[in-house]
Amino acid sequence: MFTWLNGSDHHPPIFLHFRSSKVFIIASVAAAVFTDLFLYGVIVPVIPFALSSRAGVDESQVQRWTSVLLAVYGAALLVGSPICGWWADRTTSRKGPLLIGLLALAGATGILTAGNSIAVLVVGRLLQGASAAVVWVVGLALVADTVGPAEVGNAMGYIGVAMSFGVLLSPLIGGVVFERAGYFAVFGVSFALLGMDIVLRFALIERKIAMKWLSKDEMGDGPERAEQNALELQTATDDLKRPTDLPSSGPKDPPTNHDSSSTDIDPTLITKRLPTFLLLLQSRRLLSACLGCLVQAILLTSYDSTLPLFVRNTFTWNATGAGLIFLPVTIPAFFAPFIGRLSDRYGPRHLATAGFLLGAPCIILQRLVESNTLRQKVLLCALLALLGVALNLVLTPLMAEITYSVEATVRKRPRGFFGDKGAYAQAYGLFNMAFAAGSMIGPLVGGLVVESKGWGAATLVLGVLSGVFAGPTFWWTGGSWGRERKRRGERGETGPKGV
Repeated sequence: MFTWLNGSDHHPPIFLHFRSSKVFIIASVAAAVFTDLFLYGVIVPVIPFALSSRAGVDESQVQRWTSVLLAVYGAALLVGSPICGWWADRTTSRKGPLLIGLLALAGATGILTAGNSIAVLVVGRLLQGASAAVVWVVGLALVADTVGPAEVGNAMGYIGVAMSFGVLLSPLIGGVVFERAGYFAVFGVSFALLGMDIVLRFALIERKIAMKWLSKDEMGDGPERAEQNALELQTATDDLKRPTDLPSSGPKDPPTNHDSSSTDIDPTLITKRLPTFLLLLQSRRLLSACLGCLVQAILLTSYDSTLPLFVRNTFTWNATGAGLIFLPVTIPAFFAPFIGRLSDRYGPRHLATAGFLLGAPCIILQRLVESNTLRQKVLLCALLALLGVALNLVLTPLMAEITYSVEATVRKRPRGFFGDKGAYAQAYGLFNMAFAAGSMIGPLVGGLVVESKGWGAATLVLGVLSGVFAGPTFWWTGGSWGRERKRRGERGETGPKGV
């Protein structure tokens, strides 16, 4: 019945070339990420109303239960991410888990729409967090499967655009729609966006599935991840076949700069003792990238709980103005694909380090904004715009670094060590956990510091955090800088190296 959509042994599906193209797959994943983050943030302005008017919560308890609903979402995301990563790396298709995640997201939205008690709202947020884990983990792994290593930074740049717009625009849209059209109109917008996402996810065809009907030449320039891994793993297998129980008298191959944390451990013992995600964390590159994403999320989301209140008290702005102040942070996200291309060409180390270093003064100097004048408003907007550039300089290269570090780890292991699909989903599960943790910590830390010590102290704390983390980012991103420098000195090389 649906041969025209899914194809058969002898007839390809309609629009096969377009539906399996890298552009369409990246666009579909970016749309999925945006939809998930939009549905998370669009109801944030609605939660207090739902608690007081629909769930019957006393006004004195609304703030407490609002925090609980935000926390349970993050908890579900944290717990679900490694599980989804393990599951996705063991399924035959990425599309199946994405569709299941879509069903969970639709169900969560329906529960939140009809929710009239705290228990129902908590269940809805838990299901929303679980669906987010599927979308992020499987979606980013699908992007890593689709593009070659030389293009992963560019691809993650477009995902970064979707992330930034989803996080920063959804509360603004939710507040405006709720104020002008009411509670159910907010969820009407949500279901309309879900409808678009349904079309894209059903239309998507993975490139490895498209190869059933298309030749490699017809597939175009886009090396398939599974084939690359097979070649790299075969090389690793051949290396492991060399005798290792006797001392070698010959010269040893110099270690590559792709994984500075690799050790000579029997892979059989590792698989018996450690889950894959713990093994991945043995790579300092991957660990540093995840920690960098955590810090970036803290810096980004700390403004959710501080900036609207600050502009309301300082500039006497209303809710719409408090939402529009996030636009200067959002607009630089358009540069994320360009930043990704720079990361592909020159490596992620210097870009991510520059982002943290630039973010420090941009945050600290916001303490100078103290009065309700045009000059002060322009200063705040300019600093927020520069901060948006800094945050994108950090996030896009570090998202690509996840793929780079997994590629390096895979090269050191025998064939099939991480299963047929590799470990990309589990690696991005770790990234998702880091981003979720940062999204929970950021509003809490920012709000508590502002409440206890004031806006100036909060900008100092967050600015110092940004500046300090530039150190480990420079040292570990792209492999240990110290070891790379030593190897280059031995070879008589100078100048920066890309990944």
